[in-house]
Amino acid sequence: MIKVTLLGDSIRQIGYGPVVPGLLGGDYDVWQPSENCRFAQYTLRGMYDWKGGMEGSSVVHWNNGLWDACDIFPEDGGLFTGLDFYVDTMTRIGRILTARYPKVIFATTTPVRAENPNNRNEWVERYNAAVVPELMKLGIAINDIGGAVSRDIERYICDDLIHLSKDGIDLCAGMVADSIRKAASEL
Repeated sequence: MIKVTLLGDSIRQIGYGPVVPGLLGGDYDVWQPSENCRFAQYTLRGMYDWKGGMEGSSVVHWNNGLWDACDIFPEDGGLFTGLDFYVDTMTRIGRILTARYPKVIFATTTPVRAENPNNRNEWVERYNAAVVPELMKLGIAINDIGGAVSRDIERYICDDLIHLSKDGIDLCAGMVADSIRKAASEL
């Protein structure tokens, strides 16, 4: 039995996370926090509390980014998490995960619909472009769910303008399960 941990924001929590265990089947034991892992610094702090649940994992699949690359305080003129701080925090998470678990996978941040009032795809793209090379330097595999969803945002993002639609959940869950199987085959 291969133990797997899924970490991530609501794209995981109410998106692909509930579907992936069924796709992986009985050879995998999937653990994931019941809560939304929100933004990078929240995930960093949460890993302390989730350590027991994550214990024994051979593969960790994780995503963060939509909370970080959003503008919820327009009067402030900045995104929720500054880009440099995001990259620093994500590489910290990456170093901790790679020190503790044999295989680590990062899923790129998914796009939003153009009408989203707090997120812009150019911000998401900039954050993905900045963090992916740094995580790859740590030997972390990249699962480009963001790129896949970008091919048909209207189909894969639901009417709330940010979360995955049924088709988006199916697409991303399949990609997550495939990336986990690939990582597990390399153990």
